[in-house]
Amino acid sequence: MDEEKKNGQTEITDTQKKRTVYLDHAATTYVDKRVLKEMLPYFTDKFGNANSQHGFGRDTASALALARKRTAAAINAKPEEIYFTSSGSEADNWALRGIAHAHKSKGNHIITTAIEHPAIYKTCQELEHDGFAITYLPVDGDGSVSPDVLAAAITDKTILVSIMFANNEIGTVLPIRELAKVAKAHKILFHTDAVQAVGSIAVNVKDLGVDLLSLSGHKFYGPKGVGALYVRTGIKISRLISGGEQERGLRGGTSNTPSIVGLGKAIELATTDLESQSKKIARLRDYFVKEVEKRIPEVKFNGSRTARLPGNANFSFRYIEGESILFSLDLAGIAASSGSACSSNSLEPSRVLLSIGVPVGIAHGSIRFSFGKANTKADVDYVLEVLENKIQKLRDMSPLYNRTSDEPIPMIGGCKI
Repeated sequence: MDEEKKNGQTEITDTQKKRTVYLDHAATTYVDKRVLKEMLPYFTDKFGNANSQHGFGRDTASALALARKRTAAAINAKPEEIYFTSSGSEADNWALRGIAHAHKSKGNHIITTAIEHPAIYKTCQELEHDGFAITYLPVDGDGSVSPDVLAAAITDKTILVSIMFANNEIGTVLPIRELAKVAKAHKILFHTDAVQAVGSIAVNVKDLGVDLLSLSGHKFYGPKGVGALYVRTGIKISRLISGGEQERGLRGGTSNTPSIVGLGKAIELATTDLESQSKKIARLRDYFVKEVEKRIPEVKFNGSRTARLPGNANFSFRYIEGESILFSLDLAGIAASSGSACSSNSLEPSRVLLSIGVPVGIAHGSIRFSFGKANTKADVDYVLEVLENKIQKLRDMSPLYNRTSDEPIPMIGGCKI
């Protein structure tokens, strides 16, 4: 509806008045304006190829060196241990495939977990087709892995352990230091997918004792399409892309200078005041969790309540579908994500939620809310008001919520809810 003049004033439509709240920071963050400002010259004025032997090239080479230094400093690595990639997923793929093929003469066994991001999980499945044996470790009800469980899975053919630092769906932070110690005791390489962790909690590769680590710029207010892989000095890894001598000859292709500059600036900013920002976000998250559990009955909190990313809150709302909740929230200007991770061609619920023991029907009603540095208490109060109202309305329409004891149990994807 167009704006209309009434009594000399402009009438604002409902759509224009609608508040917007972004609670999907685990999916991606916006680019910090300070990051964008540093990136912009490398699209226009400083456009040289970093491998060119002239002033334009030297300018961009210096910018890449600074970004590498900043990235290394943020995780207590050496600059020469940082390799830039196009994403966290590429870094994960490179870590798995690069180590698997470089060390296959020593063995063909890789250990990971049942709750890994698809960039790890699907790559492991593909490596199985290439003749590698993969063990998918089970997790407990919080989504964590015991060092004893890892130790029991190691064989004389094990060449790599890859376990995520923090889960992208339920936010559980895993005991990476203890798990890496187990691998080191058996002289096995250890990789961690730290895409959700870097920029959110402290990550120190030397303290953790990991050999490889993946990260991604768009998770900490940097640009999309750029990530990095930390590879400890002395680790043998196969080349990712044949071509030029970029990334010390292991990943050919002209460097994405603007995005790499952005990643370097973003990770520096994210880790400069990390503790206070994390505490602020965690306070908002804790308030939200407390209020949801107080206001809304029949709700299940997923993941660890203590070993958890500061911005993550994952709930299962009984009797209703996660996609219905998301659609209702979206209409109210609220962005979150479905914990069920359903694709358009599948009714299967989240593999992660099933792995921690959430029943199929309950897993279908799961939502992940992930908070960021721009969120406020006013945002949370608005979301709570809308969520409470929408959940009740959806449940009122649910055949399961309103069924009597003698009515048949509704099914989703052939499973009882």
